[in-house]
Amino acid sequence: MNPPVLCIAGPTGSGKTAAALHLAAVLEKAGRPACVINADSRQVYRDFPIITAQPTEEERSVCPHLLYGWLETPRKISAGQWTDMAKDAIEKTLAEGRVPMLVGGTGFYMRALLDGIADIPPVDAAITARLTQECREKGAPALHARLAAVDPAYAAKIHPNDSQRNVRALEVWEGTGKTFSWWHSNAQKPLACNVLRLGVGLPLPELTPHLETRIHAMLKAGAMDEAHRALALCPDTDAPGWSGIGCAEMAAHLLGRISLEECVSLWARNTRAYAKRQWTWFRADERIRWFRPGEFRAMEEAASRFFSSAD
Repeated sequence: MNPPVLCIAGPTGSGKTAAALHLAAVLEKAGRPACVINADSRQVYRDFPIITAQPTEEERSVCPHLLYGWLETPRKISAGQWTDMAKDAIEKTLAEGRVPMLVGGTGFYMRALLDGIADIPPVDAAITARLTQECREKGAPALHARLAAVDPAYAAKIHPNDSQRNVRALEVWEGTGKTFSWWHSNAQKPLACNVLRLGVGLPLPELTPHLETRIHAMLKAGAMDEAHRALALCPDTDAPGWSGIGCAEMAAHLLGRISLEECVSLWARNTRAYAKRQWTWFRADERIRWFRPGEFRAMEEAASRFFSSAD
C-alpha cells in the first residue's frame, strides 16, 4: 500500500503550525511519530524567519522540521526543485519510521507534489529580466493581454494583476516555445502516497483581524532588525527572497521610501489580498476537509479514521 502522508493547508495566519504541532504530539503518543515538511515558498528563506512566520525553535522541538530557512535571499527556487526536495524529505521521514506532514500555504507546491508537475526546463535569465522590467514599466495587465493571445487557457486562470505568474508564463513561452498549458498537460506523475488533506482557515472577514495582530506581533518579535540584517547581507531588494509579503514592505521602509505606518498598512493590505487568493485556491479542492483554527479534536478524529483505514 502507498504510505500515509498528512497535508495541512490553508491561508496565511490561519493556524496551520498550531494544528500541525498538536497533531504531531497526538501522533507521537499513539506511536506514530511525525516530521513536519515545509510547503511554503516563503519559509524556505534563511534571512526572514520572523517575517515569513517560520516555526520557532520551541515549536520545532516538538518533532523534526525539514525544508525551513535554508535558501539564501539572492537565490530562486521553482516548484519543480521544491518537489524534488520534498520527495527526498518524505523518503527520509518514512525511512525513519515517521509520518510525513506537509504544512504550508503554497497551493501550487502541494499540487505539484501530490498531483504531478510539468517538468519545465530552466529559462534564460535574460528573458526573465526583460519581462520583469517590462512588467514594471507597462504593468501586469499588459503582459496578461499578451499571454491571453498565446495561452488563453492559462491566462483565464490567473489575475491580470498577478505580476509573478504573468511573467512566469510568458518566460516559459519565450524560453521553451511551448505554453504553460502544454507543459501542465504533460506533467510528471504525482507522488505515490495515501494523502489526508486537512484545511485550516476562516472566512476573510474573520481572518483579517488575526492577520493584523500577527503583523504587530512580528514587529514586536524583531521583524525590523531581521530586515536590517537581511538588507546588509543582500542589498538588492529585487532578489527573490525580498519578494515575499512583509519583506518587500519592510525593505521599502528601511530604504526611506515609505513611513513605518505606511509599511504596516501596506503589509496588512497585501497579506489580506494574499490570504484571499489562498482561500480561493484551496477551497476549490474538494478533497480538503476544512476546520476552524483550534478545532483540534475534530482534526484528531479525522486523522484517526485515516490511519485506521490505512492500516
